[in-house]
Amino acid sequence: MKSIHTHIVPKNIENIRLQEYAPSIFKEFIPSKSGIKKAIKNGQVLLNGKIAQTGSWINFGQSIELIENPSNKPKVYEYSLEVIFEDEHLAVINKPPGITVSSNAFKNIFNALPFNLTESTATDKLFKPTPVHRLDNQTSGILLIAKTKTAQIELGNQFMNQTIQKKYCTIVIGEVLNKQVITTTIENKNAETSFEIIKVVKSLKYNNLTCLKVAPKTGRTHQIRIHLSSIGHPILGDKLYGNQETLHKGKGLFLAATEITLLHPKTFTPLHFKIDVPNKFNSLLIREKRRWNTYNK
Repeated sequence: MKSIHTHIVPKNIENIRLQEYAPSIFKEFIPSKSGIKKAIKNGQVLLNGKIAQTGSWINFGQSIELIENPSNKPKVYEYSLEVIFEDEHLAVINKPPGITVSSNAFKNIFNALPFNLTESTATDKLFKPTPVHRLDNQTSGILLIAKTKTAQIELGNQFMNQTIQKKYCTIVIGEVLNKQVITTTIENKNAETSFEIIKVVKSLKYNNLTCLKVAPKTGRTHQIRIHLSSIGHPILGDKLYGNQETLHKGKGLFLAATEITLLHPKTFTPLHFKIDVPNKFNSLLIREKRRWNTYNK
């Protein structure tokens, strides 16, 4: 019997049955509610070490464990990824744009990880390497992967305590005049993003484009996209928070996670990873500047 994930029920959880509670704690391993229900009925969910039922009541302090179904083999999507760093506990990959981190669809990053990473030999290795945060489908760049339970818990704590520092590069519509910190509420939670200006380029279509280095302090869904749109500078290619003017045919979203600083989840050694800005960013800025100069001689 191989354990995939163990969860200890925190305080203030009451009047909820396992079938309703389990999807929120096992979504990285079984993304659909129907899959969770099937796992419970197959005896893959233990409550305090005993096989649980869908109608079992959940209480503070209980141990809920998801175990491997011996008849199942991990789904593996044979899709090549750039691995920036890897050891027994942790991996760092460069996520391409246009692919979801995890979803009900088979073709996602989660299912591609076993094809790209070496299986950990640690005693607390995870059933499958697991992303510990998310990037939007159209966002590219650095993504942290836990290979052990220790890494999953510790990196989760670092994100919760806001000690992991992430930086992004983006191109937005218009001329941004000053670096600033944006603080709002997203999903009824505090959200804070700071940015600095890298360069402003003239553009025939947009008048101006600004390249920014962005540092989100919190990690709310679509935070950077919402914040930049809120100050009148939506990200180039953003269909959701921009408008028809923000679209750039065939080039996708101009947002990439380019730097991350953290502590190694096992040794607590400081780690810093940085990747180059995607080629399409510089190519676009050069092309827009050249076109402006050509038509304004």
